[in-house]
Amino acid sequence: MNNYLVIGASSGIGLSLANTLAQQGHNVFGTYNKTAIDNTSAIQYHPLNVLEEEINLDFLPETIDGIAYCPGSINLAPFKRIRPEAFKQDYDLQVVGAVKIIQHILPKLKATGNSSILLFSTVAVQTGFNFHSQVAASKGALEGLTKALAAEFAPTIRVNAIAPSITNTPLAEKYLNSDVKIEANTKRHPLKKIGEPEDVAHLAAYLLSNKAAWLTGQIITIDGGISSLRI
Repeated sequence: MNNYLVIGASSGIGLSLANTLAQQGHNVFGTYNKTAIDNTSAIQYHPLNVLEEEINLDFLPETIDGIAYCPGSINLAPFKRIRPEAFKQDYDLQVVGAVKIIQHILPKLKATGNSSILLFSTVAVQTGFNFHSQVAASKGALEGLTKALAAEFAPTIRVNAIAPSITNTPLAEKYLNSDVKIEANTKRHPLKKIGEPEDVAHLAAYLLSNKAAWLTGQIITIDGGISSLRI
């Protein structure tokens, strides 16, 4: 039984990951920002806003076996219409927030001697898409952070990232809120389906676990084939 911290565990992939880890018998500590969730027998939920200057994680035990940082945003628009401040807001949420959390719990990760950090990128970083400059910029920085930390923390802490395509979560709701949009996104993927949170959560749980003990510094795509196949 391990201790896992899931930042952003109130919905979407974060919620699915927290439930998956709990079902595997682990102790799970989840955080939420706006949407409160009641504790369960296996998941302890705590409020946390990663944008605040002071981060309080006093509820954590002395050791943490793995952390998944799940907060994110999906803002798609033509580049010329995006205010520079919007790039900074995404960067603060997705990169600076991750940095603050990791720095805060680093001693707890090191104390186990064999722990894992998991970040989330997007398929749009390595595969250029129209109107994705804002999300790709901050997620691209996360990919760089992933590899830099993997090198610095080896061999005691593994660091990896998952790069999904569009997934059926509340975060992507405005891009999947009609049959027309769902059909269009489905057709873009060689597997002809939209990803579900559970698809990503099972991969995430594996990467956090010791089953992935020889895997670090990797950006792993889970995207229905859209980044590598043309059919």
